[in-house]
Amino acid sequence: MAAIVDIRDLRKVYSGGFEALKGVSLSIEEGEILALLGPNGAGKTTLISTICGITNPSSGQVLVGGHDVVKDYRGARAIIGLVPQEISLEPFTKVKDTVAFSRGLFGKPRDDAAIEKILKQLSLWDKRNARTVELSGGMKRRVLIAKALSHDPKVLFLDEPTAGVDVELRKDMWDVVAELKALGVTIILTTHYIEEAEAIADRVGVINGGQLLLVEEKDALMQRLGQKTLQIELSESVTEIPAALAAYDLDLVKDGSALRYTYDTRAESTGITRLLAAISEAGLHLRDLQTQQSSLEDIFVGLVKEGAA
Repeated sequence: MAAIVDIRDLRKVYSGGFEALKGVSLSIEEGEILALLGPNGAGKTTLISTICGITNPSSGQVLVGGHDVVKDYRGARAIIGLVPQEISLEPFTKVKDTVAFSRGLFGKPRDDAAIEKILKQLSLWDKRNARTVELSGGMKRRVLIAKALSHDPKVLFLDEPTAGVDVELRKDMWDVVAELKALGVTIILTTHYIEEAEAIADRVGVINGGQLLLVEEKDALMQRLGQKTLQIELSESVTEIPAALAAYDLDLVKDGSALRYTYDTRAESTGITRLLAAISEAGLHLRDLQTQQSSLEDIFVGLVKEGAA
């Protein structure tokens, strides 16, 4: 598929000399969901702000739908929807009016049917006449998304969209994002919730210190970097790993009642069969076996540590 967002060697240096973005290059395909993961201060919000024209880049180029975000700001911004981290809404304006007003800001003609469609899509139709001050935090987040969608953008940026939202509402928001993708909207989200990226993203980008450490399809990333651990429960506890098992990557856990073996899922052979035979030959007796796959969070933490090294 064609790239709808094309970022080329993007750099941002603030007046004090702080380099927030250090040569970021990234292509985002039309219709995909890309999750950007990174700790506080990693550069996620700066990257989104630069793409959306809120912050000017120090160097490099960003194209959105073929429009340069600096040279053709209006053309680029017309196809971008942005949901910021902060909830900033006029408290005493009705939901339907605040969404309609946002549509007007982009020069779009009044379209009550379009506003109704967006509000129903986001389960806000029943709240259309409510003032925003009366809404819960989760509903206010939905209003922000409705405002961002009011001018029919092709690209939607969600900057920490579920921050401060409880688990149930967070999962509801994931459903909303999935529905938007089904409609062909390209979605880029930043998040601190690893499970959010794992649940809904097509690709995952890891950013830290203003540098993009990795961008890869989520499933491929899990397969390439994920490790599995085999926990071998023993019938009787031991105080140390037998010398005959020294060749294997084993750790003694659970006060000596289990052995933990870590292996690479990419390897042609896991070595488990040989290990189990060696354990038996060493005179140890198995009680149970358990395997565990590395989560995206484990991978993320490892990548950030590598980037900081």
